[in-house]
Amino acid sequence: MALYSEKVMDHFLHPRNVGEIADADGVGEVGNAVCGDIMKIYLKIDNDVITDVKFNTFGCGSAIASSSMATEMIKGKPVSQAMELTNKAVVTALDGLPAHKLHCSVLAEEAVKAALKDYYDKNHIAYDPKQFPDCPSCAHCAG
Repeated sequence: MALYSEKVMDHFLHPRNVGEIADADGVGEVGNAVCGDIMKIYLKIDNDVITDVKFNTFGCGSAIASSSMATEMIKGKPVSQAMELTNKAVVTALDGLPAHKLHCSVLAEEAVKAALKDYYDKNHIAYDPKQFPDCPSCAHCAG
């Protein structure tokens, strides 16, 4: 059995939504000091719908594939639906990741949520802080 699924390889070799949005409504950046992966997600939001999303990722193939898939999963969706994105949903959409690469899907979820938090903060939209991981101090990123 191959280490990586065809979907992981496709999103690694042909990532979707790569780049930046200069006038982004929300930007989220997360990183993992242990493995060195860094993800940055840019959101354009109109009438509470994510109309555009871009990413830049410095990391391994699984990190790039996870970022690419996460952007595909939230593009065109309402903000409330994007808030429900989980790392498990990213892994499932990629037809799996090796156990030692699951942290890449966690970073993708955290980057999306960091960008949504930035959007809420910029627009003075109330939210429950528990909805957002405190990435720099969580055990996964600090570890």
